[in-house]
Amino acid sequence: MVGPLSPDSVGLVEPRSFRHEQPLALDCGRELPGFDLKYETYGSLNAARSNAILVCHALSGDHHAAGWNAPDDKRPGWWDNCIGPGKPIDTDKFFVVACNNLGGCAGSTGPNSINPATGRLWGPDFPIVTVRDWVRSQALLADHLGIERFAAVAGGSLGGMQALQWTIEFPGRVRSALLIAAAPRLSAQNIAFNEVARKAIMSDPDFHEGRYAEQGVVPRRGLMLARMLGHITYLSDGLMRQKFGRELREGKLNFGFDVEFQIESYLRHQGETFVDRFDANTYLLMTKALDYFDPAAEYDGDLARALARAQARFLVVAFSSDWRFAPERSRELVKALHTGGSAVSYAAIDSPDGHDAFLLPNEHYFGVLRAFLNRVHAELEVAA
Repeated sequence: MVGPLSPDSVGLVEPRSFRHEQPLALDCGRELPGFDLKYETYGSLNAARSNAILVCHALSGDHHAAGWNAPDDKRPGWWDNCIGPGKPIDTDKFFVVACNNLGGCAGSTGPNSINPATGRLWGPDFPIVTVRDWVRSQALLADHLGIERFAAVAGGSLGGMQALQWTIEFPGRVRSALLIAAAPRLSAQNIAFNEVARKAIMSDPDFHEGRYAEQGVVPRRGLMLARMLGHITYLSDGLMRQKFGRELREGKLNFGFDVEFQIESYLRHQGETFVDRFDANTYLLMTKALDYFDPAAEYDGDLARALARAQARFLVVAFSSDWRFAPERSRELVKALHTGGSAVSYAAIDSPDGHDAFLLPNEHYFGVLRAFLNRVHAELEVAA
């Protein structure tokens, strides 16, 4: 059974909104005069308020990580295969919190919110936010929920970077951290991909210097190209060869520039559907947050020194075919954590699915997550 009535689903979930009225100082030197965070929760918080897990989303994710918002939804939350009763992040054991980051386009304060200073949409005037800004805002949400310490903070890709930042920023508030398909900072190649994606968006005639909403238009072509480029980096060459090869849509060459190969059709579909659910200014903000993330920068490039503050136990997971955040980047994290004195478990998962593997079911991968979190839960039970 698939749907909100499935026994391993968290069922129908209603998003909530947390309002913080006080200004939030940002790394860029500006401040937000209060903000909203959209979030969802799954499972029950125990009496000791010790069993909470924060799930952090990646670039195009949001607060809807599991379950269904309506019975007729076409699909559940973005990590539904991993969160629920009996699943690796087991909601029979844990209270799971997922929120939409600042600058997002799914209900949290961002470019499509009203700037109280002008009465207009923030648009391109929304300040640049960093991973550390997100973590600080998430900590305020945790305060609101009465959670002093998370049993775990978990995330894949950009979500894993947030989990890592949590252990540095609030070392006493994180019991364990799951860093999945992540890296301590972006490579020059990854920054280059992000810049090309941003340039595609900003070069669209309908971008209007980021004020497209006021013009009643959307920079569809630019955002579609950005998503197509990004999606190529999320897949592996082997997976694309396996799924599409050089297969032609019509079984013959048409000697033109319309879609002929199945991979072309797939990428265009991904781009077109993305435009209907995501905001261009948010895409610019999220990729900049990725580019700027570098916790070692404040420690003369010494990652081990940066991570020496952490008190959490770590699980670092990498995927064999992930060339965007390759396994060697995860091993770099493991080495620095070991040097800094942290307890670390490392799992290298054999998968053909590229960077997107962290979103997909895999027996070995899910087994590793389940075993690690079962240990966390057992320790909570002993402490109780």
